[in-house]
Amino acid sequence: MTTSTPRATALRAAALLATAALALTACGSGDPSDGTGPAAATARIPTTDVVSGVTKDPAAAKLLPAGVRARGSLSLASSVGSPPSATYLPDGRTLAGQDIDFADAVGRVLGVRIKREVAGFEAILPALGSGKYDLGTGNFGVTDERRRTIDFVTYVNDGQGFAAREDSPLRKVTSLRQLCGLTVATGAGTTFETTLEENAHLCKEAGKQPYDVRTYAEQGALWISLQQGRSDVVMSTINGLRYAVRQQPGLRFLNEFKRLDVGFAFKKGTPLAPAVRAAVNRLKKDGTYARILKKWGTGPSAIATSRISPPEVK
Repeated sequence: MTTSTPRATALRAAALLATAALALTACGSGDPSDGTGPAAATARIPTTDVVSGVTKDPAAAKLLPAGVRARGSLSLASSVGSPPSATYLPDGRTLAGQDIDFADAVGRVLGVRIKREVAGFEAILPALGSGKYDLGTGNFGVTDERRRTIDFVTYVNDGQGFAAREDSPLRKVTSLRQLCGLTVATGAGTTFETTLEENAHLCKEAGKQPYDVRTYAEQGALWISLQQGRSDVVMSTINGLRYAVRQQPGLRFLNEFKRLDVGFAFKKGTPLAPAVRAAVNRLKKDGTYARILKKWGTGPSAIATSRISPPEVK
């Protein structure tokens, strides 16, 4: 009989999560029925139905462009990575997550069908600009840089945070200078990567070794790098970090670093924004909004009211 060390247990948990996440992010090129689906890692994904009871709001629906009302649908690009934002259920096909519930609920308020297509996170914003989709979801943070080319309708507030192994000397990151000399893992094409790149000069100015940024397109690979010691700290979404560390032993959420509004993304100048904003605010009024946040354990991310492309939270 053999016994497992805490380290071995942690690595197995990370490997399990990685297998699931790799399957998720490869969904554009693989068949979810090929046996590589994330069944084990998504066993704790909540499945409570909080959307089917939502009814059409004629006042909000009237704000839709006539062409959209006529065709009765909206094309939506959804980035699927990890909970609580968006993931797959054990069948490897059914999508679940906070982004999924909010989009479906908005569609019901507006009386239109959501025609969802899974797309890579980095591909969605350019595709919106080209007119390929009406809107997109991917836990997109509203930044001033993005607002130059993309419109947003906010529905939650999330932001940037950090996580590390339990044995890390880091306890709280209040300045990126604390990362000097460390290896930071983060998602490719994200606001986290941008923040780290824009502030790389801080270490040089402080006379310290620069931090090394390693980006990953797949969340599973990111967490494996942390568990195996190839990275010292992970920078990602606050809600995503809190969820991930609950699933993996040996990891610790450090702190929130910066809050950002999160919104549905649209092509700049979209006529859809007023209708979608009205739909989100209707969901707040009828209680659906609170039920979605409760389901996904993201209550602190509630916003007072939905807005169209507000300035970046500083």
